[in-house]
Amino acid sequence: MKQRAAFFIALRYLWVRAHEGGRYLRGAVAGIAVSLVPIIVTLIVADGMIRGIIDRYIELGTGHLQVLESFNSRSVEDIIETVRAVDGTRGVWLETRTMGVLAGRNGRTGVTVRSIEPSFWTDSGGAAFLRVIDGAQKPETDRDIVLGETLASNLGAGVGDTVRLMTVRTGEGGRQLPMTASFVVSGILSCGYNELDALWCIVSREGGQRILSREQSSSSLIIKIDDPYKGADDFAWNLFLNLDSGYRVYTWKDLLRSQYSSYESTRQLLLFIMALIVIVAAINVSSSTSMLVLERQRDIAILKVSGASVRGITRVFLWGSFFTGLTGSVIGISLGLLIGVNINTLIRGLENILSFFSLLFSGEEVRILDPGFYLETIPIIVDWTAILMIGLFAIFCSVFASWIPAHRAGKLKPMELLRKT
Repeated sequence: MKQRAAFFIALRYLWVRAHEGGRYLRGAVAGIAVSLVPIIVTLIVADGMIRGIIDRYIELGTGHLQVLESFNSRSVEDIIETVRAVDGTRGVWLETRTMGVLAGRNGRTGVTVRSIEPSFWTDSGGAAFLRVIDGAQKPETDRDIVLGETLASNLGAGVGDTVRLMTVRTGEGGRQLPMTASFVVSGILSCGYNELDALWCIVSREGGQRILSREQSSSSLIIKIDDPYKGADDFAWNLFLNLDSGYRVYTWKDLLRSQYSSYESTRQLLLFIMALIVIVAAINVSSSTSMLVLERQRDIAILKVSGASVRGITRVFLWGSFFTGLTGSVIGISLGLLIGVNINTLIRGLENILSFFSLLFSGEEVRILDPGFYLETIPIIVDWTAILMIGLFAIFCSVFASWIPAHRAGKLKPMELLRKT
């Protein structure tokens, strides 16, 4: 039997009437489609959550790269000019940070004190994630301080309120001595991620000189480039070649290694669990192929009498399982993409429905994505390469699982089949 004939016979089997066996393959198509919907949605949501969180960290926190302070032989301005001369540089800022305790009307809490040039907060990359809740976007004077939304809420601080910041300096003999200073809250910001909003305590360069001790704080150059996800390693190497050997250059992947690895491990685990569902659906294709063989015994007998080989009959049913996996993959991936790209709208709608009933009985609103632990809005990231691999995996599993019943169909004896039918 020619390959072309096996191809069209298998295609016909997929669309024959239900009582002629078509219901089995169409049921398997539905199984493959249903199994692919959650894995595609999981992929989009996981990639969106990871990218959304990482983007906020690298745009507003670590930068794309950092050069740790070791400015002994060269001035800071000289190093900044060297960095700016490297192709692909978008911006360079000197930052000093330390840990401190911030006291407000409702108590006190530990904070990360950041002293950095104001232009950092107006850079296009970071500004895209910043939302000004109240007041100014950046501190203007040495007595201004800008707080994250969650931090301000915990302290009960609003714009115009006075807060006290305590840090530590090293005195004579290595003794740790407290340093305190009063600041006026000039702005409250949010980046949409609670973990950052709860730590933000931003002062100007002049304000940092008032409260930050050189011995107890760390300084670094924060660098932003055109493409942090693909060009960070090459940029770090070029920068290393242009700096003295005493300087250390780190990419965001180095600075966020443990956190990024944790996110990726969780993502891979979720996809693995979802892949098990696809394998179960593929086993259902094997069962459907077996039932189709029973329904089409007369066809098999006629094909065998007409000279079809064992391999030819086997190809017919393998092509059938291929079409089953392909059709199921197209439908499942399409539905998964439709749900995935509209996941924020669906979540908001479900929250409204659940909140309606919850308010009737308990008086509380329901939040599926609590902004205290998640992003307020999930970015939509579609990894077409991963989606293609998932579709090919589903097709491969369908064909592989159907090989045994297809091979058995090819080995059936025509005369016995004709007597049965």
